[in-house]
Amino acid sequence: MTTTKARNAAFRQPRDTYRHGDLRRALVDSGIALARAGGPDAVVLREATRRAGVVPNAAYRHFASRDELLQAVRASALAALALAMVEELRRLPPPGDAVAFARANLRAIGAAYIDFAQNEPGLFRTAFAGVAAVAHTPVADDDVNANPGPFQLLEAALDLLVRAGALPPERRPGAEYLAWSAVHGLSMLVIDGPLRRLTRSDRAVVTRALLDMVEKGL
Repeated sequence: MTTTKARNAAFRQPRDTYRHGDLRRALVDSGIALARAGGPDAVVLREATRRAGVVPNAAYRHFASRDELLQAVRASALAALALAMVEELRRLPPPGDAVAFARANLRAIGAAYIDFAQNEPGLFRTAFAGVAAVAHTPVADDDVNANPGPFQLLEAALDLLVRAGALPPERRPGAEYLAWSAVHGLSMLVIDGPLRRLTRSDRAVVTRALLDMVEKGL
């Protein structure tokens, strides 16, 4: 399955009814729509079943609790974020200079991360909703579980910097946590903090400055 198809699968709209054997997918689709509109608190099992067109008891064959549905929706949101990052990487020009390409690779995934937070704030909040070790949690979605997660993409970008000679090997351990903290922090400030008042163009300026800081700081 191509990346585009996989990403579309993660964003499918809920159906009014479901086909036989497809109730779990219908419930997750409904949960994704709820998360997009209202974040993780909006993902409620009863509402998801209503949107799927079934009685509440039918959902318990697939999800024993609201938390189980939320985890499935969270996994889909996390996968959608990762796929947005992969799509941004695919827009990069063919590699020429190894160092320049490695730096562009790191910046691309950082920019895609922040853009996703701005464009899909409900899904972004859901992707990181109260889950321990969220970055390392496997993506449990039938359509996208073969793809790396956001944290793995960041790790790969940093490893590429090392191979290109742009990041000293002794500075590589733990670098992913520093870079991720900076980019995630800006994302949250933009969607839930004081930076949400900035114009789109001002946000772009701040994003470039933050990525410059991450790149030079590493």
